[in-house]
Amino acid sequence: MKALLACLLAAFAGGASLYAQGRGGGQLQGPDPDPGLMYRLGPDSMPQDGVPKGELKGPFHIDSQVFPGTFHTYWIYVPAQYDPAVPASLMIFNDGQAFIAPDGDARALNVLDNLIYRRELPVMIAVFINPGHRPDQPEPTPANWGDSNTNRPTEYNVIDDKYARVICDEVMPVVKKEYNISPDPDRHGIGGASSGAIAAFTVAWERPNDFRKVLSIVGSFVDLRGGYVFPEMIAKEDKKPIRVFLQDGRNDNRALMANGTYNQDRDWFFQNVRLMQALTAKGYDVNYVWGENRHGQKMGGPMVPEMMRWLWRDHAISTDPHDMVERSFAGPAKKAEDSKAPAEEGRPGGPPH
Repeated sequence: MKALLACLLAAFAGGASLYAQGRGGGQLQGPDPDPGLMYRLGPDSMPQDGVPKGELKGPFHIDSQVFPGTFHTYWIYVPAQYDPAVPASLMIFNDGQAFIAPDGDARALNVLDNLIYRRELPVMIAVFINPGHRPDQPEPTPANWGDSNTNRPTEYNVIDDKYARVICDEVMPVVKKEYNISPDPDRHGIGGASSGAIAAFTVAWERPNDFRKVLSIVGSFVDLRGGYVFPEMIAKEDKKPIRVFLQDGRNDNRALMANGTYNQDRDWFFQNVRLMQALTAKGYDVNYVWGENRHGQKMGGPMVPEMMRWLWRDHAISTDPHDMVERSFAGPAKKAEDSKAPAEEGRPGGPPH
């Protein structure tokens, strides 16, 4: 009996991993060829001549007290325009490895370089953080986001305040110690894809006085660890000061199984639409785009520039026609010395000893 139970638990865990990574074990995948072939990265996601590049610092590691025995790997993007004397905005990207991948579907570093240079985004520090894992577990990669061999399912998919505590109480103090981050929560955003997206929403939901902008690509608002309950929670609780951009596709994991069964609570597209409807009914500031994509970043990745512009559409500007600084591209900041990288709480180099 114990052996049978172990096999069933392993099968369930494997199925959940497949769902989270987008393969949806045993699911009917929809039309061929893959609709993702129709989506392409635009110029905002590519390096552009004359645009100053920000610096990506790291990787760094920080031990977690919220999840004892694990640590998080993260990188910090510092734009060329960052001036330590001027408070900067902040953006967190879950599954950081996927968003910084130079050949990935999002290429967020290029997006930040281009949009900050053109003043379409405020100057912002960005943190790209991977899910936590034990020292004996592998670091997530673009080929393996860590569903089956890191703490990703527990941190990202469980609806509680633990991952919000990781971001707000463990990571942010380290970042704020080294960089001049605006204390205004309206200038703090967080985003991700799949389970990283629901984790981003959960952080803002639990800590709206710390984060108020959410970027969600194919968010896993489904019954992996209870994430389909958000529409009811939104309807029941007081409105929170959160701005949300949702992206999903009609060919995301639809929970239509090859054996003919259907589980609405695990239908990604249905649950994303349901979340949008709940947010809209409650009066939230919400935007959304539905495509034909499957699970992954094939559509949402190229949309990162559009999503970021919308989330930060009301950042500070000058309307003075004589303000030639405002009317010029944002060149590199002149600063006496570079900000130091995290040294103690965030340790550079390899995994903790």
